[in-house]
Amino acid sequence: MADLNVYELLNRKRRGGPLDAREIEMFIDRFTNGDIPEYQMSALLMAIAINGMTTAEMATLTQAMLRSGEQWHLRDRYDFIADKHSTGGVGDKVSLVLSPWVAACGVKIGMLSGRGLGHTGGTLDKLEAIPRFNARLSRDEFERCVEDAGCVISTSTEGIAPADKKMYALRDVTGTVESLPLITASIMSKKLAMGASGLILDVKTGSGAFMRKYQDSKALAQSLIAAAEGSGTRVEALITDMDQPLGVAAGNANEIIETFEVLKGNGPADVEEVTRAQAIRVLVMSNKFDDASARQALDDALRSGRALEQARKWVAAQGGDPKVVDDYGWLAEPTAVVEVKAPRSGFVTAIDTYQAGMFTVDLGAGRKKADDIIDYAAGVMFDRKPGDEVKAGDTIARIQLGETHRDAEELRARFLSFVEFGDAPPEKRPLIHEHLH
Repeated sequence: MADLNVYELLNRKRRGGPLDAREIEMFIDRFTNGDIPEYQMSALLMAIAINGMTTAEMATLTQAMLRSGEQWHLRDRYDFIADKHSTGGVGDKVSLVLSPWVAACGVKIGMLSGRGLGHTGGTLDKLEAIPRFNARLSRDEFERCVEDAGCVISTSTEGIAPADKKMYALRDVTGTVESLPLITASIMSKKLAMGASGLILDVKTGSGAFMRKYQDSKALAQSLIAAAEGSGTRVEALITDMDQPLGVAAGNANEIIETFEVLKGNGPADVEEVTRAQAIRVLVMSNKFDDASARQALDDALRSGRALEQARKWVAAQGGDPKVVDDYGWLAEPTAVVEVKAPRSGFVTAIDTYQAGMFTVDLGAGRKKADDIIDYAAGVMFDRKPGDEVKAGDTIARIQLGETHRDAEELRARFLSFVEFGDAPPEKRPLIHEHLH
């Protein structure tokens, strides 16, 4: 194909027709180089959002986007290196616990991660609550951390999938963010550009998830796995529950504390369970373990204190002070704490986790716009969660305020507006719904 007839391509996709691989590749290439204007890319995004894409089209789109920039091919440098992606949620600190825990079992893991936007917390924002922690690493610094600590979490460099950055900015303003093929290509172009040996996907479902309905979450997981076909990266997915916050802490500094508490064996059981399930899959993918020996290795790493020691090494490797692991006084502390009491006796039956996430953002713990400043001390401690029995007057949550002071009664009223109570506990939901590969 000597040249690309953009008009004909847009018309065909608008009518629901297929695009061949060469057309997709040329379109992405020319858009990234500035030869195709934004209004034509916007038209293609809308046509894809309305008519969808075949699995083959989606895989081609993903590959074209990842080839728009740097490719790291990390699996060529190490015998095995893992990566992880979560679709995000409230209190989701799994990446922070998983990295040193897996590294303590002798399996390397590296992630290019993101900042929070909207109701989901950003892994990098949480890490930057640690004084002097450097989450902006060059490729060389990234690899040095893998050598020094066995694990690393850093922001994506400008050179990774530049097509995705340009396309995402348009998706945001054209109402095409929720298109399954576009979500898939966006996530996987960045993940596959890193070139890890294995990738575990944590796809959330429930009221605090990007995909609230189970079938939508499963469709996304299947789509993400399909997009990696032929890439050389082995991909598995776990569908995990986000119908309530994960753990007790939601925020930044408070989630760092909870991370270290899990690694000390004192953390919330749900965080440990969800992290362990993903860690087992990572260890098994490395071909050094089967399910039983992976469980044993993880137990040993936790009980012996090796996972915690690995966390100290990791924090130090990325410029932070490892003393923070044992002395939380180095972290930003709340200036005030507002307790929320149960208005009646009975059971907590539901928490609208999306609303809980937005509440946390409004406290200053997250962002509504990309340039919002994070208040590391702000957050919420969910002392009671769905299924817990309460008596009237019991403390069900502690709202942690940072720099900005708020009206305590107003905060309590808003918190209670997204929590439901009843006379019987709700049906228990599993934390791990399904394993796909």
